[in-house]
Amino acid sequence: MNRSALVLLILFFTLWVGPYSHGQSNADELNAIQTVVPFLTIAPDSRAGGMGDAGVATSPDVFSMHWNPAKFAFIDGKGGIGLSYSPWLRTLVPDINIALLSGYTRIDRKQVVSSSLLYSSLGDVPFTDDYGNLLREFTPNEFAFDLGYSRLFTDNLSGGIAFRFIYSNLTGGSYSGGIATKPGTSFAADISGYYFKDINLLDKDGSVAAGINISNIGAKMSYSDSQISDFIPTNMRLGGSVTINLDSYNSLTASLDFNKLLVPTPPVYSTANPDSIVSGKDPDVSVPVAIFQSFVDAPGGFREELHEITTSAGLEYWYNNIFAIRGGYFREHETKGNRKYFTAGAGFRLNAFTLDFSYLMPMVQNHPLARTLRFSLEFDINALRNAGKAKG
Repeated sequence: MNRSALVLLILFFTLWVGPYSHGQSNADELNAIQTVVPFLTIAPDSRAGGMGDAGVATSPDVFSMHWNPAKFAFIDGKGGIGLSYSPWLRTLVPDINIALLSGYTRIDRKQVVSSSLLYSSLGDVPFTDDYGNLLREFTPNEFAFDLGYSRLFTDNLSGGIAFRFIYSNLTGGSYSGGIATKPGTSFAADISGYYFKDINLLDKDGSVAAGINISNIGAKMSYSDSQISDFIPTNMRLGGSVTINLDSYNSLTASLDFNKLLVPTPPVYSTANPDSIVSGKDPDVSVPVAIFQSFVDAPGGFREELHEITTSAGLEYWYNNIFAIRGGYFREHETKGNRKYFTAGAGFRLNAFTLDFSYLMPMVQNHPLARTLRFSLEFDINALRNAGKAKG
């Protein structure tokens, strides 16, 4: 694989995961965590995308698989399908995108099964030889296929589990540095919980919700037989939301999420001996060890561990359950990638269809979704059937 192919791939990962340093590090120096298949951490739908990427404790919808599979147990419909599309790096490259197809069906009052397919295309990349002669063009692509199950434990509490197959083909089998490459594959699972309760707040009807989702618990991934395997983005997301029904037509929801990657933080290595760790912990560990070690392995100690937590805050206003306006803010610490951005969005619901839009406004640096309009479309299958019967 030549330089032209590498440039696009490096640009994609760099813009998303942020800067990284192997040099002397402490809690205030650049030391971002890196994983393979970062597309798994990108907000795939426009509703959460308009709320600062907050979604673990919001009301359930057809795109709940990404945020919290346990929410499906509380969903009102009997079945639904959703489609979401996000242009990526649109200001630089016209053919990179992320698409999501998601659906669910209710088994009975307590049980729901769900599935989704998340697909990422990195556009056409030319592969040339050492002299710049075109050998072929290839479209690097990645996808994740999920199957989930959610169940009500009580009237207020549910749990969910999802199984995921991950496929990442970045080189099409080309040679890199004289080494044959291959697609990376992995299997992973999500474990989640969701709590929901109706309340009375400020003499208004409303509800509170809380959620947790530990996602992408799975095997490491490698792109060649000789390459050391890398971690996929195992992540813990937890948060809460509060909804107030202002009157019979107007409601307002506030949501707050916290995220932490459960993979090793890069340690600080000795300048005299690159294999000797000065501070931090050895990142070459198994997945279960890495999950627990991720809470105490930062070279800068507890302060740096706190820096690894990202925050998502969002507001959602609905009028008559037909029209929604959304806003949000996402914050990541300067030493861990420095993503900071505001988001805005809107939604329209008509009978069996819901259409959502979102827009991202970066605050401190460019973002792959800057000045890009994303959209999501939901279909309520039961409502579609009823509409068809009514016409018949």
